[in-house]
Amino acid sequence: MTNNRHSSKPDSKVEGEGSYSATADYNKRTAEFLKKDKVDKAAQEAKRALDSKEAAELKAAEAKGKSGDTSKWHQNPNRTK
Repeated sequence: MTNNRHSSKPDSKVEGEGSYSATADYNKRTAEFLKKDKVDKAAQEAKRALDSKEAAELKAAEAKGKSGDTSKWHQNPNRTK
């Protein structure tokens, strides 16, 4: 019996248990972010946000993300893909 979940064809849309295209996209965007030297600026913005009135909301969102609760993920208009 042949298992087509892990096709070796590069144009295959079936990616099995992992998404090679998503990983490649993530790696590319991360490398671009690092090349543009935006890490320090992003860290400063994050620190300002954690020191602001939205800190409680951000910490609640972080806790929810760590809990694995995806029940309302599809309703978030700000999500990507």
